[in-house]
Amino acid sequence: MADLRVELYGTRIGTLTGDVRTFDLMVEPDAVKAFGIDSPILSIAIPLALVPTRARKQRRRNFFHELLPEGRMRKRMAQEARVPSGDVIGLLRRYGRDVAGALQIWDPGVPGEPREPRLEPLDEAGVAELLEHVQDFPLGNKPRGGRSSLAGVQDKIVLTRTADGWNRALDGYPSTHILKPEPEGLPTVIYDEEYGARLARATGLTSFGTWIEEFAGVPSLVIERYDRSSSAPQGRIHQEDFNQVLGASGDEKYQRYGGKVSLARIARVLAEAAGQGALAALLRMVVVSAAVGNLDMHAKNVSLLHHPDGTLALAPAYDFVPQAHQKNDGELALTVAGEHRHSEVTRAHLIEEGRSWGLRNAARTTHEVLETALETVRDEVPHPRAHPGLTEDIARFARNLLEGRPAGPPAP
Repeated sequence: MADLRVELYGTRIGTLTGDVRTFDLMVEPDAVKAFGIDSPILSIAIPLALVPTRARKQRRRNFFHELLPEGRMRKRMAQEARVPSGDVIGLLRRYGRDVAGALQIWDPGVPGEPREPRLEPLDEAGVAELLEHVQDFPLGNKPRGGRSSLAGVQDKIVLTRTADGWNRALDGYPSTHILKPEPEGLPTVIYDEEYGARLARATGLTSFGTWIEEFAGVPSLVIERYDRSSSAPQGRIHQEDFNQVLGASGDEKYQRYGGKVSLARIARVLAEAAGQGALAALLRMVVVSAAVGNLDMHAKNVSLLHHPDGTLALAPAYDFVPQAHQKNDGELALTVAGEHRHSEVTRAHLIEEGRSWGLRNAARTTHEVLETALETVRDEVPHPRAHPGLTEDIARFARNLLEGRPAGPPAP
């Protein structure tokens, strides 16, 4: 089959050549002229270079691998595409037209490509069917024309919302929203996540909408995508998660697996790429995570935005899920000042972590965020289907941290 064309913001960046065992990115000379030699417009990990270095080959391969989902969703997508689940090139050939960020990847050797992106309107029953049969239609992809990929383990679909309603995104049309159904065995999780998003908004970490909506009686968490904008080229804003930035793959997004990721390493990149404001926002994310019991702030749940003008910024917060009450090991995905147990994290740990990055106002930032979290849970009532002790747990964590004690365990 033909090599894959890689486009960013409407510009041909390069070509993915080779098969699943050998593939690599060959950068286009015109892309280097457009964005500059060693430009990070595509990735901090793989700046644009006319001559690809052997030392960065694995980083280049990993960047594209991390555009794909994990677990059973990936397996089902591979079955639909009739390729092995480890075939990155085969999966991107099928699903690379609508991925996280502003990339579009497609095969110019396929007759009719590039097809004109289009929408297929869905009524409430149509959305409900996709949610109820998410394993049959991973990410909501239609067997013919479905070209969307999104990283992660949790079952979800991606749709496009217009003034006329909900639509399936076909042949590379940019999806605008992520919809998550109730997962098996975790009946409160989407409602808990919706409440976590309120805390993220209250502390200035995101402005994008997250809400619960029922479609023909089927509940869903609806999340507005921060990497989509009608004012951006092709409706997309490019992003890179910190697994891609740091060269980590799969479960290496957790600090305990491989030791490639940490808050300190994320902070070093942010300081150089986006400045002190991004560092302060990262600390707010860490503090809010401690306050709500979000144990899963791993490297794929922190991202950089690559704007068309070449500037970089920390992406808005996402996947902020209170999890301390669930059955788990109680460990943080990324340690805070060396502490990996959420129940043992203190205000001093949070301040020490921020100061280790060079933040002079770490103590004030930590105090302000914890106070805001405590005020928010006093005023905001969770969805009726959320975990019954959600606000009590968050209030306890925040109060303990404010008063210098360990966050402590959730209520039994």
